[in-house]
Amino acid sequence: MKNRNNESSNGSAGHYVQLQHIYKTFNKGSINEVPLFHDFNLTVDKGEFVTVVGSNGSGKTTMLNVICGSTQIDDGSIIVNGKDVSQLKEHQRASFIGRVFQDPGKGTCPSLTILENMSLADNKGRPYGLTPGIKKRRRDQYCTLLEQLKLGLEDKTDVKVGSLSGGQRQALALLISTMVPVDLLILDEHTAALDPRISETIMELTDRLIAEKGVTTIMVTHNLRYAVEYGNRLLMMHEGGFVLDASEDEKKTHEVSDLLDLFNEISIECGN
Repeated sequence: MKNRNNESSNGSAGHYVQLQHIYKTFNKGSINEVPLFHDFNLTVDKGEFVTVVGSNGSGKTTMLNVICGSTQIDDGSIIVNGKDVSQLKEHQRASFIGRVFQDPGKGTCPSLTILENMSLADNKGRPYGLTPGIKKRRRDQYCTLLEQLKLGLEDKTDVKVGSLSGGQRQALALLISTMVPVDLLILDEHTAALDPRISETIMELTDRLIAEKGVTTIMVTHNLRYAVEYGNRLLMMHEGGFVLDASEDEKKTHEVSDLLDLFNEISIECGN
């Protein structure tokens, strides 16, 4: 088994994202106390596209929640683009962290139209006044962006997002999460709720958008093929730590069967 510890620091100096000495215990002091992170560390370099896999309960989603601020840590530091964000609330971090959730309904407002959703995203972090929510000049630009999705959404700009399919909503959520520059993009199993055909479309779109924008990205996925085929670094988590950290060159040598073998090895060690 490789790299079985709580630290993953692949890459060069000048790390863009850093989780330093993170401690997190759920239900502390109760009979349901669950310690997860004990001196947990992670570093991600600028421009890296990191894919993360692991069994249920390994800490994948909690790690994302810690970065985004929806789960508070007991101790440690969270640094993004040179800023210590450990004390910032989730909505404050959302100004520079884009996130796409597993549920297609979480990344968009269903009662608003496509254009209204895009306008909200486009004005993230800006003060609102008594001005038109959608300006004609921006409408044309929004349509150009929608055309890139190749889902025909540019012809449905005045349709409420709640009437779109799950795949269309997820594609829109992915697009609006990067409409304004963000320091970090978090993808939280964003294809898990979609059918296989749409999942492939969303992953191709994901890869293209990340490449075009050069945004630093952490993607958690249960799809081992996606973990192997996409990104330039691969992590596997288990019990709040890392059992695999494959850099770009090493990642190219891994196949899905290698990950399955590692999962089986972990399962045997745990008595399953």
